[in-house]
Amino acid sequence: MTAPFANAHQVPVQPVSTVGNDLNTNVYQCPRAGTVSAVTYATVTAITGANTNTRSVSLVNKGTAGTGTTVIATLQFDSAVNTVANVPKAITLGVAANLQVAAGEVLQWQSTHIGTGIADPGGLLQVTIAANYV
Repeated sequence: MTAPFANAHQVPVQPVSTVGNDLNTNVYQCPRAGTVSAVTYATVTAITGANTNTRSVSLVNKGTAGTGTTVIATLQFDSAVNTVANVPKAITLGVAANLQVAAGEVLQWQSTHIGTGIADPGGLLQVTIAANYV
């Protein structure tokens, strides 16, 4: 094989309805090495961003030992950063080196409150990974 082939992995993520709470969810274990090329989040209801008291969502590579902290993609819901119910919202990818994943690594979705926070209604996470073939 000479071209990279991408696979989109969809995972439902749970809501964080209490605004001051956080939720970390393991969403995918990589079967082979690859490069994350896109991350989207389609919330079940709209999120209206706010400054000071807000929420951040991130896809983090926890590695094979479960202790990794490499941020693959992240989005903070500041004022004017919103979602529309059931419409995929692109999550900003990190630097190129952080997009590489190896076989066996676990990806974790993190929904974190900032200040007193805002609610996260949950929804559908999609992670697209292009397999690295040599």
